[in-house]
Amino acid sequence: SPSMDITKASNLERFVFDLIGRDAERLAAMWKSVESGSGFELSAEEFATMRDTYGFKSEASNHADRIAHIREVFEKYGVQIDPHTADGFKAAKAHRNPAVPMVIMETALPAKFEDTMQEALKQAPFRPKGLAGLEAMPQRFDAIDADAALIKQYLVERIK
Repeated sequence: SPSMDITKASNLERFVFDLIGRDAERLAAMWKSVESGSGFELSAEEFATMRDTYGFKSEASNHADRIAHIREVFEKYGVQIDPHTADGFKAAKAHRNPAVPMVIMETALPAKFEDTMQEALKQAPFRPKGLAGLEAMPQRFDAIDADAALIKQYLVERIK
């Protein structure tokens, strides 16, 4: 999913650190490998711990999968889901135990992904009422130098 373009998400790094026995040197080497584009591998034991102790399961999803699942959810339920949630929906379907209720949490608003939603549904995504017509509203901004004291002063003067 596009959110996974964050190659070193801090929560993942903390999890892997614990998973590998809090070995800081190994973690540093693993992240260097990620930075070089090689990625890293876990031992069979570590992978089993992820699965058995923490309940991790994985699923691959590409752009075509996202489009198909956005469309499927909309056609079945009349609900628009964003591309990240579509990835979660695909994974949930792949690993679902019919005896256990499945809950999927939306991770972003479809309105953030207008091009993808247009591609999937041939229509613009729904927008929250408070954001309708946002582009037509006047824009207001102040340009401030990159100076911490100046920014603090700016905020103090405007936030009361």
